[in-house]
Amino acid sequence: MMFKKKHPEVGARPGTLVIEDGAPPPKIRIMSFNRQQVEEQDVSDLETLREAHSEQTVTWIDVQGFGDEAAIRKIGEIFSLHPLTMENIINVPQRPKAESYDDQLLLIARMVTFDESAGINVEQVSIVFGKNYVITFQERYGDVFDPIRERIRNPKGRMRQHGPSYLAYALFDTIIDAYYPVLENIGNYLEQLEDVVVRHPSPAVLLHLNQIKNRLVNLRRSMWPQREAVNSLISDSHPLIENEVLVYLRATYDHCIQTLEVMEMYREMVSGLMNTYQSAVSNRTNEVMKVLTIVATIFIPLTFLAGIYGMNFDNMPELHIWWAYPITWLIMIITAAGMILFFRRRGWIGNFKFDKRELMDELLEEQ
Repeated sequence: MMFKKKHPEVGARPGTLVIEDGAPPPKIRIMSFNRQQVEEQDVSDLETLREAHSEQTVTWIDVQGFGDEAAIRKIGEIFSLHPLTMENIINVPQRPKAESYDDQLLLIARMVTFDESAGINVEQVSIVFGKNYVITFQERYGDVFDPIRERIRNPKGRMRQHGPSYLAYALFDTIIDAYYPVLENIGNYLEQLEDVVVRHPSPAVLLHLNQIKNRLVNLRRSMWPQREAVNSLISDSHPLIENEVLVYLRATYDHCIQTLEVMEMYREMVSGLMNTYQSAVSNRTNEVMKVLTIVATIFIPLTFLAGIYGMNFDNMPELHIWWAYPITWLIMIITAAGMILFFRRRGWIGNFKFDKRELMDELLEEQ
């Protein structure tokens, strides 16, 4: 899949939004919580967002779908989002990054999900958080954040004890952790392909290997800048990020490195399987050519004999002797059988067998 990005016309002013045709209309849901309670509600009137967050609670506004530009701009106006922030959120895909805008932090991440029918899906998730709120923007419906929602509903969970920076960290960390099951599926598929590549090499197998290689390249292209974004959050102190959250971000950074290592390992496996495929095809071609060469070699002396006795001369020896024909056949059969026996003893045809103990004795004698 080639890189494609929705971008405004050349020379357009900063903050110009380009929304894809057919984008789903936004669905907005709010979760407000503190140590004592949790409130959840679906938003139909955007004006309710103005009073949705307060200093006594942490509010998570989840926006899924960009199909209504007026609604998206209204959300940006309510929370005073910078025009460049809006552009980074809507004009996808952006490079994963972490950027500071006055009293807000913007995190751009690439969320990966796996579906048996649709395969691997990659979607941009934008996380904006301020003093007492977190806003997530997603291109489509559905995400990997259900465990976070359950942790918020749990009155004894750590999520209820912290502020918006911890919630933003948890969302970002969940996006990173969602790569593991996807990579696990790829690893299981590669294990299945290993035996197929050796036993039944075919163009279809090579096509699957190329597809997996392209997916790994795209996943690595998503994960690498996310590692840099986490590193920038750790190294560049910001008043919105609690000191305790920095410790957890180091674990997220380790998860990014581990995921990249797994991707690199699978890329090497794919390259090895492609080399194995080429070797298997080459060996099969060599076997076919060997059989054809042996068959042609066997028929060379037979063709020679048939050519001699096929010449029309009156004074040829044995031309009028009754046993000349069966003797000629006997010579041809003995010649063919002798050549086949010779080729078999040399191991050129048939199953080449050897005694493992005898081979080990020979190797020890050479040493």
